[in-house]
Formats: sequence, C-alpha cells, structure tokens
Amino acid sequence: MSFGARVRARREELGLSRADLGRMLGVTPSAISNYEGGVSFPKEEIMLRLFDCLETDPNALFQDSFRGGKEVLSGWERRLVRDCRDLAPLGREAVRSLVDALQSCQEEAQAPGKKEERVIPLYRTPAAAGYAAPVFGEDFDYISVTGAVPRGAEYAVRIQGDSMEPQIADGSVVYVNRDPLQPGDVGIFCVDGEIFCKQYYKDPGGVVYLFSLNRARADADIILTPGGGRSLACFGRVIQHTLPLPGRP
Repeated sequence: MSFGARVRARREELGLSRADLGRMLGVTPSAISNYEGGVSFPKEEIMLRLFDCLETDPNALFQDSFRGGKEVLSGWERRLVRDCRDLAPLGREAVRSLVDALQSCQEEAQAPGKKEERVIPLYRTPAAAGYAAPVFGEDFDYISVTGAVPRGAEYAVRIQGDSMEPQIADGSVVYVNRDPLQPGDVGIFCVDGEIFCKQYYKDPGGVVYLFSLNRARADADIILTPGGGRSLACFGRVIQHTLPLPGRP
C-alpha cells in the first residue's frame, strides 16, 4: 500500500472527510485528494501536522518505503514518481487526468458481460474568451469514442469565446492527441499558468507565435521570445487539417 493510500485509509478510519482533514491542515480538499492520489506530496510543515491529525507515527504511513515492507517500488516506479513530483502543478494535473482516463478504460474493458469500449475525458469547465476549458485536473466527463470522435483522440476540450472562429465556434468541442505540432497546427497550450487554444508557429529565430484564427481578435495573439522569461507548455494537438498561417497563402 502506498503512502497516499495509507493516508486515505487512516483518514476514513477516523471518520474524517477530505474537507475535515484539509481544515485541520490548512489546505484545500483538492490538496488532500492530490496527496492520497500520489499527485503531490505534503510539504515538511504540513507533513508534521498530518501525523498529529491522523493520530499516527511516520512509520505507519511510510513502512512500505522500507525494504522490510510488503510492497517495494521497482526502479521504474520510483523514477516515475520522482519525475511526476518534478513537474509543475499543471503537469501533475495532466498526468493525473491521463491516469484516470486509462484506469476508466481498463475498468470498462474488464467489466464482466460488457463489450470493450474506449472512453476519453471531456473537460467541461468554462474559461475566458479564447481559452481552452479547463485548467487540467478540473471537472470532466467521460465520453465514448464513437464514429463521431476521431480515432486518435486522447481527450476532448470545450472551447469558449470567439477568438478561434469560424473554424472553432464558441461552445464547440475539439479533440486532442499528443502528435508533434507542425507550423499551422492548432494546439492546447499553457502560457504562464493559463490555458489557451491557439494556432502554432515558431520562426527560425526561436520566437513562438500563438495566433487567434479569428483575425478580428488579433489582440488575443500571444508572442513568446527566447529568454523572455515566460513559460510555455503544449498539452496536445487539436485534430483537424493544418490551417494557413495569418498573412500566408
């Protein structure tokens, strides 16, 4: 049993909800969920309070970390946990969402008497105009991959706003995979912690342009220069034909 699973088991044994434990620790219920799911690890000062709140000692929560425990992580499992902890919060949320989707697919496939059916998450939280919805890790629904969904889709995102019209209408759903982006592709990006759906281009000098397809909304374009100090991550490619870049045939 992992550290997170032991925290959850002890919390439930004491009859505490995630909200109860969060109030005792001074963190949000979603932070407790992240601890229990292995997405993040408590800071040292929170960890010390955690032992008191759960009325337990460190060995009770960490015993599987030692060779004498019943379950010892393999080398690749330890490396996976370490790499996940090194990610930014949005990256850890993306990993958690992907694992949730994979687990759901596996449960559906293994359910007795059920035909195997592939499902993907559809993120549904609204966001500001031109943004992809949502920040990863927020509310989502699972949708079945039917004939209307591209076979390569790994997740779906609902778009709000007019900055990507007419190709991507306000309120429409786009399907996303992990293919490498080419100039003119539309992708889902995280810029300085905010999520956007934009058209991608990178010039020979290393300047990245994230364009709005609706050129009447050119004010929503994003330009990132090398060494500019801004963060950029791509969460995937929107599955559709590559479109002409602004000002190009």
